[in-house]
Amino acid sequence: MMPFFPHFGELGSAGIHLLLVIGLACLLPSVVDPTRVWHRAVLMAISAVLALRYAWWRATETLAPAGLTVDMAASWSLFALEMLVLAGSLSSFLIMARFRDRRAEADAHWGWWGDATPPRLAILIATYNEELAVLERTIVGARSLRHPNKVVMVLDDGRRDWLRDFCAKQGVEYLRRPDNKGSKAGNINHALERLAESDMPPDFVAVLDADFVPHLGFASRCLALFHDPEVGLVQTPQHFFNADPIQHNLGLTRSYPDEQRFFFDHMQPARDGWGIAFCCGTSSVVRWKALQEIGGLPTESVTEDFMLTLALQEKGWKTAYLAEPLTEGLAPEGLKEYVTQRARWCLGLMQIARSSLGPFARSGLRLRDRWSVADSVFYWTTTFPFRLAAIVYPLLYWFFNVTVVDAALPDVISYFGTYFLWIIVALNVLSRGMIVPVLSDVSQLLGAAAISRAAFTGLLRPKGHPFSVTAKGGDRSRIVIQWRLMAPFIFLLALTLAGLLVGIFSDRFAFSDAGDGKWVILFWTLYNLIVLSITILACIELPRRERHVADAPERATFRTGGSESRPWITSLTADTVRLRGRGMPLGTRGTLAIDGVGEIPARVIARYEDGVRLHLSPDEQQHEALMLRFYTQDDLAPGVARVRGPALIADLARRLSFSSGGR
Repeated sequence: MMPFFPHFGELGSAGIHLLLVIGLACLLPSVVDPTRVWHRAVLMAISAVLALRYAWWRATETLAPAGLTVDMAASWSLFALEMLVLAGSLSSFLIMARFRDRRAEADAHWGWWGDATPPRLAILIATYNEELAVLERTIVGARSLRHPNKVVMVLDDGRRDWLRDFCAKQGVEYLRRPDNKGSKAGNINHALERLAESDMPPDFVAVLDADFVPHLGFASRCLALFHDPEVGLVQTPQHFFNADPIQHNLGLTRSYPDEQRFFFDHMQPARDGWGIAFCCGTSSVVRWKALQEIGGLPTESVTEDFMLTLALQEKGWKTAYLAEPLTEGLAPEGLKEYVTQRARWCLGLMQIARSSLGPFARSGLRLRDRWSVADSVFYWTTTFPFRLAAIVYPLLYWFFNVTVVDAALPDVISYFGTYFLWIIVALNVLSRGMIVPVLSDVSQLLGAAAISRAAFTGLLRPKGHPFSVTAKGGDRSRIVIQWRLMAPFIFLLALTLAGLLVGIFSDRFAFSDAGDGKWVILFWTLYNLIVLSITILACIELPRRERHVADAPERATFRTGGSESRPWITSLTADTVRLRGRGMPLGTRGTLAIDGVGEIPARVIARYEDGVRLHLSPDEQQHEALMLRFYTQDDLAPGVARVRGPALIADLARRLSFSSGGR
């Protein structure tokens, strides 16, 4: 007689746990509303319970015995680092349990000043070494904002005469100072001093980086939230009209979001739910009265934006976050710039942690503000060192027979597998599908060494570090291999592969006395091989051309001689356009009529099976109209907002096969 209930072995029982999570993954998207706080709180509470369950198991079942041994040193040091990361994760789970969407509030209070004169807005564009192609669209976009009572000021720390002349032509104010003291914060403070001396100081100040173009409704939407007299700052998300280096170099422009999308679209609204959303520099608006009360932007940190938030909160001002696409700018175009930017952010956070507004300093900060800083410090000081450790520690087993994690395979599946899979499911439910584990690890690994160095340098020696500007523009028309960045990953890949082969073919290393722990290291090693391979691939910088990732196909009218056609525009830049439709001979001249721009002189410069490419010769007015069309349209967010699974797999497979990866 067969038993009523089937009997599962330990491995089968552990597998049931994973199947349960997979089943919930299929069910949760249809029942969880990410905007409802109690739904989020339940998901994050379960995440915390599974994290603590995993931590208890690691502490009681997987560590090497106490003693003066290499096994203990390796096992316990990895455990300590992992628990620090886990503590940071628990903090993040708590933050993610809340959510605030202020779009309805902005709708309800649009134009709250009524029939009175609209508040005066000063728009500050800080620049140092950006070229005209980068600055022009920002200046034109700021000048074209719908808000009527505004002044646009270009703050030139590069002291360039050609930029002064361009600003005069554009009808915007130009300001330079005799030195670069205080870097960007000092540049803005100098402008604030000049504004304070004027007969008509502003009511509000907007800050734009030189490469960030405001949408036409940026000012009016941000100002709507200042109906609350206690709001001192409104921050909006940053969107990018170009792909970041990871997207571009891996050929994932159309299928994988930029690296900052999770933070701006999901973490910042969650922080706003706690009242701890923070300023991110560009794309923000600050109340003039609040700025005057704190004496301008703080200069103790190279991340003056986060510190500005703390200075305002110490004085009782609120920070609000409006999750709307209201600006778009340039993501770092190269890996060196990408790593430099992240390392600067990390260094700045460490400087804040050691400053008068640090989590343990004597100040008027609320407990939640101190928690906000501590959470950021935990992220920068643990996540990236642990990413390096995750690559290095398996090598200790393969080459030195050091058992780092002594665990039975069923327990690994039950405790770690369940926790890991649940976190992926829960975060993807809340973010509507934005978390891809391997690619997240690649993005962290690329900057792990530089960021880890910046973290501990900043904590130990917070003062005396220069401000590193993120380079924008430049020639991106050829393949560049970042050998210096790639070399450590090649070395680690070779060691990992060699260790695996030694363990398979030789009994002199990686003995079997680790038991199931060998299976753990085997899976870990195979995963590392995948991560390192993709990281190395990401270090090959592919050529770029101007591309507007929010463009959608549209009809246009091409007139030549006495004929007229209605082709589809499939790709449009400031001086070229790709048309799908009737073919035409090379050199054919005519005019292309584009909605909102006018009739632009054009010439056929290339032929394709399904159409042609034209070179455009817009006049000055049409050129500006094209820029406004590309970068300033309300409610349009460039780029990819969520992972497109099938397309991502296809794109990554194409890139790994080295075919058309940079298209």
